[in-house]
Amino acid sequence: MPRLDDHFWSCPCAEGAGHPRASAGGLAAKAGGMITSSVPGPSLLVAHSAPDTDPSRGPRSPGLGGRGGGSGHASSWHHHLVQRGLVLFSVGVFLALVLNLLQVQRNVTLFPEEVIATIFSSAWWVPPCCGTAAAIVGLLYPCIDSHLGEPHKFKREWASVMRCVAVFVGINHASAVSFSGRAGSGKLDFANNVQLSLTLAALSLGLWWTFDRSRSGLGLGITIAFLATLITQLLVYNGVYQYTSPDFLYIRSWLPCIFFSGGVTVGNIGRQLAMGVPEKPHSD
Repeated sequence: MPRLDDHFWSCPCAEGAGHPRASAGGLAAKAGGMITSSVPGPSLLVAHSAPDTDPSRGPRSPGLGGRGGGSGHASSWHHHLVQRGLVLFSVGVFLALVLNLLQVQRNVTLFPEEVIATIFSSAWWVPPCCGTAAAIVGLLYPCIDSHLGEPHKFKREWASVMRCVAVFVGINHASAVSFSGRAGSGKLDFANNVQLSLTLAALSLGLWWTFDRSRSGLGLGITIAFLATLITQLLVYNGVYQYTSPDFLYIRSWLPCIFFSGGVTVGNIGRQLAMGVPEKPHSD
């Protein structure tokens, strides 16, 4: 049996009256939705305010902070590099003055007379050149160790470095004294220059084995000895100075041994100075 409300809603007058109510309800619903969408909810407010209130995010531009730290690290590394270079330069100048003075006094190395009259008894360019070479060699040794991935850890203390310097000075002194010594004088006497050169070569290799024992140190020592000997040959050939009784082209045959032991000695000083220095920063 049909219900009364069905007849009511099917009545034309009821349908005509229901349109305004439905339209009013629809407008109210749309207005409410627009207001709700225009005002962010609590979750949206928290989400938008999280970057500003969360302390763990740090500064808003972390890239700038990272760059600042990297530049500070690079500045510190360059500062240590300059310090080590200055120390090595000073060591090279001091050793050049002392050892070259010994060679001049023993008449092993001959400079012009006006040069000998100076306070250093040597040419003015010798100490700066030796200082520059010492700085380059001393900085090169730890760089090669780092590049090869073989950090030198054998006898890394200043007492060992000082003993190495003393042995190097002794080898240089032996080369000068043995030349000026005469039979029966109580000094070192050798039958010929070949015997002296072999003895100094053995002493130089003994210095490397005692205070270095690294493949990089041996290779660099041989390279330094070859290049320094070649440069010395060119200087003597051009008449800058000369050696008495040359037996290896224009120089003495034991001179490469002095260069080899000097390179090992300066390399040990450079390695010791590089201990505790921060590594070179790598750019991404």
